[in-house]
Amino acid sequence: MSGCDALVYGASDGIAAALTAVDCMAGQATASAFARLFGTQGALLPALTLLLTLYIALFALGLLSGRTRLGVAALTPRMLVLGAVLTFATSWIAYQSVLWNLAVGAPDQVAGVLLGTRGQASQVFAGRIDILFQAIADAAQRASEQQGAAAAAGAAVPVQATGTFAPASLVWLAAVLLLLGTVGLLVTTRIVLAVLLALGPVFIVLGLLKGTRGLCAGWIRALAMVALAPLFAVIGGALTIELAVPVVQRLAGPEGIEARPAFVLFLIAAVHCTLMALALKTAATMVGQWRVLGLGDGAVAEPERAALNDRLAAFALPSPGLRSAVHNPASRTADPAGQVARSTGAETRTTRTALAPARVAGLSATGLPPLRAQGIGSRWRRPQVQAEIFR
Repeated sequence: MSGCDALVYGASDGIAAALTAVDCMAGQATASAFARLFGTQGALLPALTLLLTLYIALFALGLLSGRTRLGVAALTPRMLVLGAVLTFATSWIAYQSVLWNLAVGAPDQVAGVLLGTRGQASQVFAGRIDILFQAIADAAQRASEQQGAAAAAGAAVPVQATGTFAPASLVWLAAVLLLLGTVGLLVTTRIVLAVLLALGPVFIVLGLLKGTRGLCAGWIRALAMVALAPLFAVIGGALTIELAVPVVQRLAGPEGIEARPAFVLFLIAAVHCTLMALALKTAATMVGQWRVLGLGDGAVAEPERAALNDRLAAFALPSPGLRSAVHNPASRTADPAGQVARSTGAETRTTRTALAPARVAGLSATGLPPLRAQGIGSRWRRPQVQAEIFR
């Protein structure tokens, strides 16, 4: 990270300088991690080759066994997923141009359009925080100089209150809260975003297999959360900064730090910290239930799961009339068409055959998988639903 040494050295100059240094380090760390994982000499290239081989082999076995259909509807999603994985996991140019720019550049650009600023909105916002902090320091210094000048002239200097809730102490507490609230969100989200983007190729590859797609979907949700949180923080924090500017201008009075502006500034700083926490909470709530491009983690909502269990139970267990017809050939059973079957073995078998299409039709109408797949090797597939119904 030799290119970022100068920026890191000047990171203590303010929040804007710290954000610039973090951005530089995050970009270099992500590029280095990508090269070490799936670059030309990447350590995970053999694992990627093996995973792609297994993916193709499982797809071929599905075609041969009839569990996968050979058609546009079945092949198009698989080819799109395979192409996306190969593109973003093996090409740093594509990864940087799409994912990095979307996660880092897009929220800043949207915030800049809304606030009417030029350049990166987060940098402009951090610069305003630095200016506000410097104005607070100047007001405190000016009040101290006024008290010193009055004491030198022999005038009576009022005794200033001391303690945690003294006006001067509240002003510095407000400044610390403003710094912690801004740095705690902006810098932290940038670091987490850099870590997620550095590990991104691994989670993209995990999106190939059905059993690991939940990890890929969770990674996309986390990436969206840490990308949206600074957007909300910058837009909301700009309002609190505008509120704090006139208050800071009235801090210094003839008797030192004024009590009322000091308390108001402390309140604004506390609101600013709460707003930063709510920005992160809002972003987490927005992406919490997001189903990412069909890469759901396989979880089924409780009402849907209960309805599915009821359907399976209804189709798996034969009706009482059918059970009596099977176990007691002497009984008389009516089929769905209203025809009555007599008590011979052949007629009982006819009743079972007549009921089977009705149950199978109901099974297909509910959206569950059909009895047989229409594809290569479909005749080898066992009709499991019929076996469960007539057991």
